[in-house]
Amino acid sequence: MKLVEIVRRRGGVCRTADLLALGITRNRVRAAVASGALHRPRQGWVALQNADPMLVAAARAGVVLTCLTQAARIGLWSQESSMHHVAAPPHAGRVDVDELHARVHWSEPLVPRVPGVLVDPIENVLTILAACVPEEQARATWESALRKKYVDIEALRQLPLSGRARRIAEIVTPFSDAGTESIVVHRLRWLDERILQQVVIAGHRVDILIGECLVIQIDGGHHIGAQRDQDNAHDARLRLMGYHVIRVSYAQIMNEWPVVQDLVLRAIARGLHRFSRGSRRVAG
Repeated sequence: MKLVEIVRRRGGVCRTADLLALGITRNRVRAAVASGALHRPRQGWVALQNADPMLVAAARAGVVLTCLTQAARIGLWSQESSMHHVAAPPHAGRVDVDELHARVHWSEPLVPRVPGVLVDPIENVLTILAACVPEEQARATWESALRKKYVDIEALRQLPLSGRARRIAEIVTPFSDAGTESIVVHRLRWLDERILQQVVIAGHRVDILIGECLVIQIDGGHHIGAQRDQDNAHDARLRLMGYHVIRVSYAQIMNEWPVVQDLVLRAIARGLHRFSRGSRRVAG
């Protein structure tokens, strides 16, 4: 197999030592670098010319990508961050992360890191994130990982978790369809009402059901055009069946939560979370 292909299969950036362990000679590595097929981010590493810049920078700094940065890279719901997040061993001393504009997490990893791997295992990503961001945001990312089946919650609970990570592990579920849904449920847990997620009513799932018939629907960026028409039609069917629908957006949840919460509380105060006499619930 060509050396370039071997490096590509290893993510585009790898240690020279790992190549030597595969039987690649130093002369072959030097020739690939001399020809421009590979370059050296730092001593002991090689990379493809078109390798992921984040991985190249991580190799150059001697860190691994973790927390919010790695969560976003693998498609988990997470809040945008003004800086990248990386991890380094507690005994590593000073690392130069100016190129990455990064926050360094020095904590001991929950799962040992394989030498030469530039991204943290999902368990480390989640536990570091749990200590880094507000709990409701961490929970949303954890539930995103569960929904995508990147981690098994029972296996996670068996690890020596502590502090906020242990608390989050005890309450997360895989039912949220989006991070904002997790956040809304987290913020309303204090209510003395039943709160269900992703319940099928009138042939479609609703995001959140409070009590018997108070529905909260959360619009994402895809709720436009035909999707919006379908949502409106479903809302109309729900209302005809006696449900009360509150539809909110990401911006309202993240930037105008007191207004959203007030809508929910006033609906509950008016009894709109309970079916009135004579109304009939039809689910399915």
